[in-house]
Amino acid sequence: MCQLMGMNARRPTDVMFSFAGLATRADEHKDGFGIAFFEGRGLRHFVDHHSARVSPLAELVKHYPIQSDVVIAHIRKATQGVVSLENTHPFVRELWGRYWVFAHNGDLKAFQPRLHAAFRPVGQTDSERAFCWLMQELAKAHADMPAIEELNHTLRELLPQLNRHGTFNMLLSNGQALWAHGSTRLHYLLRRPPFGPVTLQDEDLSIDLAAKTTDADRIAIVATEPLTRDEPWCAIEPGQLKVFQGGEALC
Repeated sequence: MCQLMGMNARRPTDVMFSFAGLATRADEHKDGFGIAFFEGRGLRHFVDHHSARVSPLAELVKHYPIQSDVVIAHIRKATQGVVSLENTHPFVRELWGRYWVFAHNGDLKAFQPRLHAAFRPVGQTDSERAFCWLMQELAKAHADMPAIEELNHTLRELLPQLNRHGTFNMLLSNGQALWAHGSTRLHYLLRRPPFGPVTLQDEDLSIDLAAKTTDADRIAIVATEPLTRDEPWCAIEPGQLKVFQGGEALC
């Protein structure tokens, strides 16, 4: 299976430390990586079908302090679709005049939905098909950009239909909020003051968050497995949809 990482913050911040922890796991998940940074209504989107352990693009991301309030990242272990750029997460589409970003961990069986012309997969993955179907169904349900609460309600109606086809852990964002759904394994962390030193789970690398934050900061991190060893990560219950905005969990 693949590995996911997402971040939502009250004010723009960088994810160099968290991404370094995610990239450490790319020895096993070596079939590509990608990361998307929202900046207002704009988006920086980097993908490479090479492992994050060897990709020069991954090295750039580790050392380039891009400031964003919503980030979605993914390292791939291919189950469907060849190892190629078009099959590398996260995927991006436009809906209601906003970019939407999606990344998936899992394996959907016998999922071949009928898709309209507006949302068609470019690659061969079940993940991109699921994303296109979600975008299509959201567009059917709402003529224009709805409130976050309405989107939460619609997603809770749609996601069980995907869960029936297999493992479906996902991150989704339009830059306004971060949605995280887990059918098997997904964890989240809410960082609040007082901030202090933290250490990566898979590498002997530490950082003092107090030197990079203020008392006004709030940061939510989502990952397939906890990225740090000394913070209170929480498991998302199977079938649960968590919504993060301003670095806080709305539900």
